[in-house]
Amino acid sequence: MKKILIIGSSGFIGNALYKELCSYFDTYGTYFTNDEPFSKNQKFYQFDIQTENIELLLQNLKPTIIISALRGNFNAQVSTHLSIIDYLKKNESKLIFISSANVFDAFTNYPSYEYDKTLSQSVYGRFKIKIENALLRLPNHKYNILRLPMVFGANSPRVLEIKNKIEFGEPLEVFPNVVVNAAEISKLTQQIHYIINQKKQGVFHLGSNDLTHQHDLITDIAKVLGFKNPLLKQVYDSNYDRFLAVVPKDNILPKNLQVTIQQIINASQII
Repeated sequence: MKKILIIGSSGFIGNALYKELCSYFDTYGTYFTNDEPFSKNQKFYQFDIQTENIELLLQNLKPTIIISALRGNFNAQVSTHLSIIDYLKKNESKLIFISSANVFDAFTNYPSYEYDKTLSQSVYGRFKIKIENALLRLPNHKYNILRLPMVFGANSPRVLEIKNKIEFGEPLEVFPNVVVNAAEISKLTQQIHYIINQKKQGVFHLGSNDLTHQHDLITDIAKVLGFKNPLLKQVYDSNYDRFLAVVPKDNILPKNLQVTIQQIINASQII
């Protein structure tokens, strides 16, 4: 049985992945805060990226697959991933790195595909690129890079933020000229499960196949939540449409694992 370690399993994506995988694999996770559900789970290990080295945990657990869903200090994240890469070079193990659409945020005229050149204007995007470039020097079977757009889903942080802002009378910041795609958390965990099972290699764009304007996506999710006329703050940062979307082209998943914008909107109802 594969032994999986999810680094950052107390976060939104990491915890959803743990719930998806733990029934099928010998799955472990790390957490940062002292939340009781995590500290009482014997398969969870407390880990602080700013004060600890991940190497000791890796040597003790010897995971065959490491999934990085880390958040936190960018420099500490880079250092942690370089330690993981050192471990990969010496052991029969691979890293599944959750990256971001922001690695392409300097390109605005078209959506981005898996093997397009990365270029970012943001600190966040450049830090993700630094880790991606280190991984790309490894043999293909040693890594997956999974680039995600915005991730939604029932009770997701983005959906809860939309709901809370509307209920407190705060405006929703929307970008009428930004074209995006999106991901949905339950479908995302199934996609990653498939990538593990099928031993897929390389780069995957796990966003919807279709695109929409960010303004329309946010207002449509608000409608699904029961808010027909939310207060909006419209931000025009360009005179033309600009794209921030990671679209699958080379590494296409089976149809049952693909997702549309409308499915993402429908799945955003709070449970």
